[in-house]
Amino acid sequence: MSTHTPVLLDAMLRLLALRLGGSYLDCTFGGGGHARAILEAIADARLTALDADPAAVERARAVAERFPGRFFFKAANFAALDTAPGAPFDGVLADLGCSSFQFDDAQRGFSFRADAPADMRMNPHEGISAAEFLETASEAALIAAVRDCGDEPRWKAVVRAILAARGTGKLSRTLSLAELVAAAVWRPGPPAKTHPATRTFQGLRITVNDELGALRTALPKAFAALAPDGVLAVISFHSLEDRIVKRFFNGLAGRPVDADDSRPQDEREKLAELLTRHPATPDEAETAANPRSRSAKLRAVRKLPVPTPAPAAASHFSLNPRITAPNTKQTP
Repeated sequence: MSTHTPVLLDAMLRLLALRLGGSYLDCTFGGGGHARAILEAIADARLTALDADPAAVERARAVAERFPGRFFFKAANFAALDTAPGAPFDGVLADLGCSSFQFDDAQRGFSFRADAPADMRMNPHEGISAAEFLETASEAALIAAVRDCGDEPRWKAVVRAILAARGTGKLSRTLSLAELVAAAVWRPGPPAKTHPATRTFQGLRITVNDELGALRTALPKAFAALAPDGVLAVISFHSLEDRIVKRFFNGLAGRPVDADDSRPQDEREKLAELLTRHPATPDEAETAANPRSRSAKLRAVRKLPVPTPAPAAASHFSLNPRITAPNTKQTP
């Protein structure tokens, strides 16, 4: 039986700055750890949760029974958060990646610790499985999955091995796929600390679920769903995820989104305050208790109130067409 330990829980609750009567959105319900903690912390808080995984429905039902009238669940990917009831929210949180339940259910195909179909879909009823992707994807798509999403330094060998294995059945099961990748990346020397197929499995999971595309879609929707002074907090586990979140948050805060952003300051619009100049990360105690938290990074921003426009100046008739009304537009 899987156990679920919410990552960076204390830091998440501190940054959300929970308020009495607040309304919150958990974009990635998973095991429900963050959601339960919010509902327990504030007696009259209301929380809406989303999850694309059909297996999350039963876990959500248990939370709804414990917090009647305060918890609402919708089976949906977090990219569709604009359809969630309860907006505007005082806080929106997202804990990216897979939940412990998904990793620990061998038949879902996320792990190679047991033999199972190589599926890896968050929602097994949508899209194509990892096995189908491996058999049909173009070479360029395989490279993007293994090299870019998986950070596999020996991606050329892995992609060659995948292409050569098509039609053999080796790509359809987790153990045979892991063995294929391990053989492709093997080099003499001391054994690696992690399984040789870890990076490739990660890249395939991210690709099959379009996790980066969903994140890019969800972030502006999440910020738009915030009430003034509301907080958007995101936990990522991969450098590509963290980079997307960091750039989006920098843009909201009127800062350069990356090293190539040389726009002058007067061309930037400050819509949010950065609450984490550097991401919050787990301490030694948390990583010891929950090794899966070791790569977690938490970033957060607070939505600034929209300034109230100044009242229009009194109308003054002028015969000089070059004289215009004073500019009353205010910048944040």
